[in-house]
Amino acid sequence: MNAELKIGIYGGSFDPVHLGHLLVAQAAVEELGLDKIFFVPVAHSPFKKENPITQAEIRLRLLRLALAGRANYQVDDQETKRGGTSYTIDTLRDYAKRFPATELFYLIGADNAAKLNDWREAGELAKLAEFVAVPRPGGASPVFPAPFRGRTLKGFPFGVSSSEIRARVKAGLPVENLVPPAVAEAIRESKIYA
Repeated sequence: MNAELKIGIYGGSFDPVHLGHLLVAQAAVEELGLDKIFFVPVAHSPFKKENPITQAEIRLRLLRLALAGRANYQVDDQETKRGGTSYTIDTLRDYAKRFPATELFYLIGADNAAKLNDWREAGELAKLAEFVAVPRPGGASPVFPAPFRGRTLKGFPFGVSSSEIRARVKAGLPVENLVPPAVAEAIRESKIYA
């Protein structure tokens, strides 16, 4: 592998994927000079154990629809295949092995930056990738604890969440301007989140 290759890893529930996720990916590609960005949907988040999550197959299908035609955006289903609780350390170890001598960037919500030392095997995590905080509109500036290397995306702040989209669908409200057209159509036709 080329030492100059830069790869972004974007983990999350993507329940469902929305335009905010795509804007974050675009900002990461542009601001970090990424060659490729992988969307890695969790099986089960260690931080959201109480929240039910839509079946992996549905979330993966919506992600593939949203990313269709974008050669440098890929879906990686390793966490959903692995099952159980998804831990970033397992995913980053896999990327370090698959892409040696590559610069890895892991995207996280800005609110998670200060908590990185609480993540599983934090010391090794800090060595495997640079962490990139995704700010929410109006949110506080992230602080990265030692030994983590981090930076913040300037990006395109987009104040919508997947939970708001699920609530809109359940209430019979449109989501066409919040998710890619193919995702909106799949949600409507399959009655996902209704």
